[in-house]
Amino acid sequence: MSHTVTVGAMSRTTTFWRSIEAIHDVVYFAPDAKQRYATIGLKGYWMGYMASRSAALGMPPPALVVATFHGFAPSIVARALPDAWGMASRDDILATRYDIARDALAPALADADTVRLAKELSAITRGIDFAGKPLAAAHFELPEPADDAGLLWHAATVIREYRGDCHVAVLTAAGLDGAAANSLAIAAGLIGEHQRELRGWTKDDWATATSRLMTRGWVESDGTITAAGRAARQQIEDATDRVCAAGLGREATGRMITIEQPLLELARGVEASGAVAFPNATGVPRP
Repeated sequence: MSHTVTVGAMSRTTTFWRSIEAIHDVVYFAPDAKQRYATIGLKGYWMGYMASRSAALGMPPPALVVATFHGFAPSIVARALPDAWGMASRDDILATRYDIARDALAPALADADTVRLAKELSAITRGIDFAGKPLAAAHFELPEPADDAGLLWHAATVIREYRGDCHVAVLTAAGLDGAAANSLAIAAGLIGEHQRELRGWTKDDWATATSRLMTRGWVESDGTITAAGRAARQQIEDATDRVCAAGLGREATGRMITIEQPLLELARGVEASGAVAFPNATGVPRP
């Protein structure tokens, strides 16, 4: 049974958000993603990741990507951008990303009502208040794909980045920079211990971040999370849910609940096909 949180007249289901995450994430875990970006001129996995995810913003400089992505060290972003914009066209980068998504989702979509899900998710995006949600708004402004699979992934991505923007707002309001947010997530058991390297933080960055968490009483000296830290991390998730609910209209929220089950079935199909494995570096549990 899915867990439901009610905020006033709004409802938000954990299952829905986790399902959206799984569907969106196929572009990050596709085994041929690095090679496909290489065919259009990009070098390495992280250049493909940084350029493809941020291309909705135009051809942004590193500082803007650090600000909107939040969890990555400035150094790992700077190794990819702005060089990527001179190696491949923005149109090619975006087109490659959509093609990766379509191919990765294809096995799971064989048993899904793709037309209905694409239509409903697209309708949900039109009920979102994008104020203060830059990545979600940028993706929403991209042209909608004409095919159902492309449209489904496009809409899921807008919704995913919407919650991500809400989460970043909550993290920064809680005084957590990218390194500290990742360190706390590791302590809470949400992501693996190699997250520091994956996000580009140095050992010194990590030690400083962990020290700040210790000062707040959220982790012990060995990085073990305290009861206060676990409560704080849960409060961050709860606050993210409230912020998300506040930016959704009643109609969008109703649609979320209506398609929760078929969306869950699709997300589980994505996992079963091997397109996304759990646990992973996003820190979002399986739906």
